[in-house]
Amino acid sequence: MRLLIVILLIITTQSFGQTGYKIEFKIKGWQDTTVYLGHYYGEQTYLKDTTQSNSAGAFYFDNKQSLPQGVYFLVLGKSKIFDFVVGTNQRFLIEGNSDNFIQSAVVKGDEDNRLFFENMKFNMVRSKEAEPFVKTMNDSTRSEVDRKQAKESLNKITEQVISYQNNLIDKYPTTLTARLLKATQAIEAPASPKKADGTIDSTFQLRYYREHFFDKFDLADDAMLRLPRPIYQEKIKEYLNKLYAPIPDTIMKAIDKMVAVAKKNPETYKYLVWNCVFLYQNPEIMGLDAVYVSLYDKYFASGQMDFWVSDKIKQNLKEYADKLRGSLVGKTGANLIMQDQNLQPRSMYDLKNKYTILWIFDPDCGHCREETPKLVTFYNASHTKFDFEVFAVSSDTSIQKMKDFIKEMKTPWITVNGPRSYLPQHYSQLYHSDTTPSIYILDNKKKIIAKKLPVSQLDDFFTKHEKFVNSKKNPSGKGTSP
Repeated sequence: MRLLIVILLIITTQSFGQTGYKIEFKIKGWQDTTVYLGHYYGEQTYLKDTTQSNSAGAFYFDNKQSLPQGVYFLVLGKSKIFDFVVGTNQRFLIEGNSDNFIQSAVVKGDEDNRLFFENMKFNMVRSKEAEPFVKTMNDSTRSEVDRKQAKESLNKITEQVISYQNNLIDKYPTTLTARLLKATQAIEAPASPKKADGTIDSTFQLRYYREHFFDKFDLADDAMLRLPRPIYQEKIKEYLNKLYAPIPDTIMKAIDKMVAVAKKNPETYKYLVWNCVFLYQNPEIMGLDAVYVSLYDKYFASGQMDFWVSDKIKQNLKEYADKLRGSLVGKTGANLIMQDQNLQPRSMYDLKNKYTILWIFDPDCGHCREETPKLVTFYNASHTKFDFEVFAVSSDTSIQKMKDFIKEMKTPWITVNGPRSYLPQHYSQLYHSDTTPSIYILDNKKKIIAKKLPVSQLDDFFTKHEKFVNSKKNPSGKGTSP
């Protein structure tokens, strides 16, 4: 009896101590063929393993090292065939028929995939039921009554799906299938309450949504990186782009809040920070490149990302951050002193106008040749109205090319030759200008107030900026308009 107990204890210990994975398949119609195991990662897909099926369509993938959790798929040739989940249990069998695999799939030894395939089957049935109602709703020849009834029927089907998913999540919360479904569910904000004065709190729902945005999505769960849809990336973008004002300090605080959670897992920590770097490397909104610089300083220069980032990547990040650093919106722009077409030194700081437009161009650049005439037109029409002067910097070493450009374009402003400088630094180190033309707008104290604007937006920018400055001087609304 004692010997039996010892044997059972050894067997039990061995079974619970198993590591790695062995995922088996038996698919009718897949005889003697090469099969690949792939997985998702963000917006990309990768092949992880390969094997060969036998004459009965049976094959398996195995390794002593466990797979990272997520949604995986099988590939035949160059075609992705179907998805399945890899959760905590990584030893199971899935059987089915190649002609209708989802409907015929039978899972043995894994509850997570049983739930995953049952959910897919349920959704396929509901989708089939919804087809005639969707068709009616999209048919403009049908009566309003018919379309209303179709919508009501469709809503009932949607409620069935939501109820099914909620039940699955409640009963099996730790499974990857439940976590996947939960991650796709929307956050419902309650109705806005009334304030003490009886008015509706108009900011309540935004604040609630912001505070509860990640209630159903775990930023530290690296399985969320391996889903058919790049949900993790989508969540980051929505959180930063839609829930916060586009102000660098505000955005950084929001990023730091996400990082505090994601940092629990090195994989999600790395992914989140890197995606934010990519998001603000060339932001659509002016001024948010300051976020890139802050991200580099806080997470890369500090060494926090050294656990994964290479020295080469880190150096590239540093170089780009340093290019941006001196010419961020809100910073005081450096002075530029170069020779003009008469080889005389001209200083940008000598301009005493209310605004200075720094125009960096290349005489041979096609886009520069398109935009410069527009700037000439705007200058002639508005430089007195807004009190600005243009300080144009030619990037080409040739003085003759610069002279020819001035003559051809009839530019009425100061133009200097960038390489013929009296400064120890190249102008591109002071004002980021990897592309031409590059434009910066500085105020009378030479603080950068805008950059990278197309010429077509200059009039609108100056008009709005003047209005904003005037409103700060006259908060009551009284006073003269600019």
